[in-house]
Amino acid sequence: MLSINPLNSITLCRSPPFSNGTRRRIHFSSVSRWRRVQTKAVVSGGDNGGQIKTTTTTTKTSALLDTSDSNEIEVKAMITIRKKMKEKLIDKIEDQWEYFINGVGQGIQIQLISHQIDPVTNSGKSVQSNVRGWIPKPSSVSYIVEYDANFTVPSDFGYPCAILITNLHAKEFYLLEIVIHGFNGEPIFFPANTWIHSHNDNHESRIIFCNQAYLPSQTPAGIKDLRREELLSIRGTGKGERKQHDRIYDYAPYNDLGNPDKDKELVRPILEGVQTPYPRRCRTGRPPTLSDPFSESRIEKPHPVYVPRDETFEEIKQNTFSSGRLKALFHNLIPSLAATLSSSDISFKCFSDIDKLYIDGVLLNVEENKGGINDLLLGKVMNQVLSAGGRLLKYEIPDIIKRDRFSWLRDNEFARQTLAGVNPVNIELLKEFPIQSKLDPAVYGPLESAITKELLEQELGGMSLEKAIEEKRLFIIDYHDILLPFIKKMNSIPGREAYASRTILFNSNSGILRPIAIELSLHQTRTSRRVYTHGHDATTHWIWKLAKAHVCSNDAGIHQLVNHWLRTHACMEPYIIATHRQLSSMHPIYKLLHPHMRYTLEINAIARQNLINGGGIIEASFSPGKYAMELSSAAYKNMWQFDLESLPADLIRRGMAVEDSSMSCGVKLVIDDYPYAADGLLIWSAIKEWVESYVKHFYTDLNSVTTDVELQAWWTEIKTKGHHDKKNEPWWPKLNTKEDLSGILTTMIWVASGQHAAINFGQYPFGGYVPNRPTLMRKLIPQENEPDYENFIQNPQLFFLSSLPTQLQATKVMAVQDTLSTHSADEEYLGQVNLQHNHWINDHEIMKLLNKFSSRLEEIEEIINARNKDTSLKNRNGAGVPPYELLLPTSGPGVTGRGIPNSISI
Repeated sequence: MLSINPLNSITLCRSPPFSNGTRRRIHFSSVSRWRRVQTKAVVSGGDNGGQIKTTTTTTKTSALLDTSDSNEIEVKAMITIRKKMKEKLIDKIEDQWEYFINGVGQGIQIQLISHQIDPVTNSGKSVQSNVRGWIPKPSSVSYIVEYDANFTVPSDFGYPCAILITNLHAKEFYLLEIVIHGFNGEPIFFPANTWIHSHNDNHESRIIFCNQAYLPSQTPAGIKDLRREELLSIRGTGKGERKQHDRIYDYAPYNDLGNPDKDKELVRPILEGVQTPYPRRCRTGRPPTLSDPFSESRIEKPHPVYVPRDETFEEIKQNTFSSGRLKALFHNLIPSLAATLSSSDISFKCFSDIDKLYIDGVLLNVEENKGGINDLLLGKVMNQVLSAGGRLLKYEIPDIIKRDRFSWLRDNEFARQTLAGVNPVNIELLKEFPIQSKLDPAVYGPLESAITKELLEQELGGMSLEKAIEEKRLFIIDYHDILLPFIKKMNSIPGREAYASRTILFNSNSGILRPIAIELSLHQTRTSRRVYTHGHDATTHWIWKLAKAHVCSNDAGIHQLVNHWLRTHACMEPYIIATHRQLSSMHPIYKLLHPHMRYTLEINAIARQNLINGGGIIEASFSPGKYAMELSSAAYKNMWQFDLESLPADLIRRGMAVEDSSMSCGVKLVIDDYPYAADGLLIWSAIKEWVESYVKHFYTDLNSVTTDVELQAWWTEIKTKGHHDKKNEPWWPKLNTKEDLSGILTTMIWVASGQHAAINFGQYPFGGYVPNRPTLMRKLIPQENEPDYENFIQNPQLFFLSSLPTQLQATKVMAVQDTLSTHSADEEYLGQVNLQHNHWINDHEIMKLLNKFSSRLEEIEEIINARNKDTSLKNRNGAGVPPYELLLPTSGPGVTGRGIPNSISI
């Protein structure tokens, strides 16, 4: 029976008997009968069914000898398989057929591979059996079943370290684990959590290793070949189109975003090379487009984009997102919103129009997509109620206005969100004045900003500019250089009007941050740059609101395309591909990283198909439009460095912290009440301590890191293939010591967990109210000599609302933000182990360290909750101020605005 134990009482098998050189010997009088058989395992690729390596192993004949008077012992394998949670009639019929096939021993074949070498074959000793039993044993979970397979093995067989499993059924099945009983009286666990392909799709066996972690040099002799062969199988040959059952990981550039065969307007540049560098994605091998031999043809919704089989969403996640919510969102809901609103795609006329989205809802025209909408699984934020003639879609009130519906209007709330909002990673200390651009002045005009010393000192309450800089009281959010090269192209898109922006903020004596000046630039000329301050009369007050809205729009675009997509999703994908290609599943670093890779390739593939593609949601909803991914590429080219992706290094780079060895995190914040940084450093330190202790446990020798051939190949591949366009950069960390390795791994795990959580799960809570974070602006700020100026003077509220996204644009992006802010019911949070992965490693010391890490995260949750109740921390406490919860480690399902998943899973 499947035993699922709580984390603190996991049953682990003891260390392999050969690990300490001792093993109890069993002596029998008679000699077993043996024959030589050929065993095949996948060696590489499977592009044409796989290249096959044939090895000769030793397998006992089917004649069973009396174990009481022979040198054989009886061994039993318990095979645990997960079925569909919700089965249709056809599934149940197929189950009965599978029971029959297994009953006659023709369904599942398994081979045990010993740690010992057979001297005759020079391969690991092997013994083979078939699953038998007419009816599988039920478990305590209805959709999990167990089968038995019995072996008779020689007493000198050794210790099984690997299993070859062959699926003779016509369809794949999901293998949870195999447990072997009968060796030295203790179970041996072979965690799988993998899809086993049908032999109809690929004739070769799958290799499953036991849960003992081995560095390459420690690999038992009997399974050295299998360790190498598994990696060759996963790497593939780099040729051919991938099939859905494949488990092949390889690299390709972002050459699948456009669709030139469909429309010239959907041509998009390939993101690779010197001009448009980008991280690599997972290769699918689809044929090129007819129009461009270098662009890959697209698979359009609702058909899936290839990812390696084990990277696809599991059933709970599919029900929530893939086959249900995400695909229905893109395939049914968005078109229905368009059908309902496009004929009258108008601006919001008054703020009550926006309020109606939460009070009255949108009555959808669902005749054409009736089935799809009815099947759409919506969570807490978007509630459906039946209504005559359609379906009413109501949005949950976002947190930002739930407590105080007018907070978004205030300057202090605008500033607070730079420290505690959904994008708290762009604020920097203003270190030098005057502010200088790094762009080419011959192309982009004067280097010096239009913000003057005199203008700033008018806003500093009598303090000199020099003193404010010296006391670290001035801060900047600078989107000038990243946006100005794109502004002319962006503003050529109908219905888009944007500026390159700089925002100066001042931290007052009372510790309240506020914006004091905004510079908005259009072109190269000095006259195209204007500086705005908050003012006191009605006209300047409304113009200041428009200036802030333009900054928020820029912030929304940079957040989505750079900080969210590029720095977490896109940059994490090469780490995942390299980990599978270069680190055996037995490798301790693979085991450490495995929880942090879950679902990322699948969600990235869905994003390339629906979100960041030409004509997709991001282009339709954010200011950069069709130039969105070019802007993301420019940020990668000019700004991204692996060594600055660690939280302390990023804070120091931005001047938001200084090195301080007396602090537990090694840095001291310049603004103490910086919720993202303060809570983030707690999470970072906990991850760092866990990783350092884990690495120290496995790498005991001085040269153990440099002599680990898999690890060195992994790091080399990340730099030279995964981030090929940056391969020659001097800032890549070295990988020579345990400290080097711990730093690299801590950064990766932080990016996948805490960093992504901080900038993802607040998207709807902060962006669900359009005036707070408009994703695009449709009008420039009117000047006195322009026709629009009089309209602005007569009705500034209407002008402001008409500058925001239209009703269709707003409701589309709100629907996407809701979905992207949602935790699935099967979410795995930092420091937690999936109950089905309890036997992930056979190491009591590591389990103690993991429990310590989990306990520390529980303490951090209490610390964060206490901070949110501290009335002295104005950025997370006060009248109408929402607490900062994005870095609370745990959460329930839905849109909660809290919780740190192990991986980038949405």
